[in-house]
Amino acid sequence: MTKPKRYHPLLILFNLWKLVKNSIFFVIYLFVIKADSESNSVIYGRIIFFLAFGITLVSIILKWFTHKYELDDRSFHLYKGFFSKSERTIPFSKIQNVNRHTSLLHRIFKVTSANFETGMRGEEAAVKFEVISQIEADRIEAHITSASRHELTTINSNNDNIEVSSKMDTENANSNRTIHFKPTKSDILKASFTSLSFFILFPLIGSFYFKINEIFHVEEEVEGIFMSIMSSGWMMTIIIIVLVIISATFGIVRTFLKYGKYQISSDHDRIYITKGVIEETTFSISKEKVQAIEIKQSLMKRLLGLAEVKLTSAGSLSSGEDTLEINSLYPFLPVKRAYKMVSEILPSYEVTTKMTRLPRKSLWVRLFKPSWIWIIATAVLFYFKPSILKVEQAWWILSAVLFILIAVSRLLDFCNTRYILNDQFIQFKTGSLTTSLFVTKRDKIIEVKVTRNIVQQMVGLASIGTINRAKPVHHAGVDDVPLELAASLYQWYMKRRNEIKVE
Repeated sequence: MTKPKRYHPLLILFNLWKLVKNSIFFVIYLFVIKADSESNSVIYGRIIFFLAFGITLVSIILKWFTHKYELDDRSFHLYKGFFSKSERTIPFSKIQNVNRHTSLLHRIFKVTSANFETGMRGEEAAVKFEVISQIEADRIEAHITSASRHELTTINSNNDNIEVSSKMDTENANSNRTIHFKPTKSDILKASFTSLSFFILFPLIGSFYFKINEIFHVEEEVEGIFMSIMSSGWMMTIIIIVLVIISATFGIVRTFLKYGKYQISSDHDRIYITKGVIEETTFSISKEKVQAIEIKQSLMKRLLGLAEVKLTSAGSLSSGEDTLEINSLYPFLPVKRAYKMVSEILPSYEVTTKMTRLPRKSLWVRLFKPSWIWIIATAVLFYFKPSILKVEQAWWILSAVLFILIAVSRLLDFCNTRYILNDQFIQFKTGSLTTSLFVTKRDKIIEVKVTRNIVQQMVGLASIGTINRAKPVHHAGVDDVPLELAASLYQWYMKRRNEIKVE
């Protein structure tokens, strides 16, 4: 067992920076905008602000002195409290994912942040280090990996020996990693085009204009400049060309900053994903915790032959903009490379391209199924009867167009839907314009279900579904499959008892 250690001293500085950022609004309002005010509310507001700021400042310092952590051969031990002390123990066996994020401020001080995620919910579902040295983060991660393999090594209490040992563990771990993917310049260009990131420039320009107009009231001047540009054809052409070049450059730069240093690698136990140029995020997931694989293609990606491979894990992250994408291997992989990479990273999984189509009667069931969207929209259009382009009876045209779009969407969904039970794997493909290929293993499924409505009972069809452990649980399935598949699904799932290992 290591000795209890305080968190990194720079944690005080980072918390002070957060305190200052959160106080800027109150400082501007109370001491700048209301600088000459003698109102009681402003005076009391300043007093409350100083008290709150002082109490928070003292709590930041006390928190650093009283919060400690240590590791033994099996668990984290977290200590906190000054007058009322508490201890929290988190076994290494509960750690699902390891997520590191290095912001610009972290990079300046050569530190990082690390979250050791569990499969639980709530604020205490993870062991969080908001500031930690790279060496210490590597040491902890190596220690957890060693513990999971039951090959624990004795950690010397001397700090110098700990650093040398962690460096050796990190070098050995990195040398055992296989790099599966790094984006090329061509991949970055495809990603910037597919993500349509170049369109983001125009909302930014509009937002900047409205903010400037609120302060300096430049609306009349801008309208005059705009009218003069519109009256000159060659000037308008030049400005359009310049805007297109700037927006394209902006999109490429933005994509490069996000995916330029993207790397997917793996070793025997874990998958590692690194991304970001200025702010770096590193995520690792245990291969044993992967519950399912999902290969998604939007319409644009299908046209360009790209796909996104997502991993469903028992400890998937549940909040934050980046964490929504953190289980994605890479959003813009070539399709063939995506299929090959799945077998490289997860040899225990198989993705097959030969799948069974739905029977023709499934198409008629889907086409004749009532669409509540069309019914409600038609009722609203009939009630208001809006005129479009001076056509007073345009409402029924809109209703007919919506009906055709829904029918085409259902037809495409029928054509794209596939399924297969392949030994210990089950595989679904669904979607119309956007398709999703879902693959999971029998021993990773916690529940299967079969449902049949009245129409399905009449024509011998059913809907099947699976539930995988995740956070939240992951549901997948296919509608209008033959009844024979639904019957064989239960028999297939009953074999799970031979594959489950009870600890």
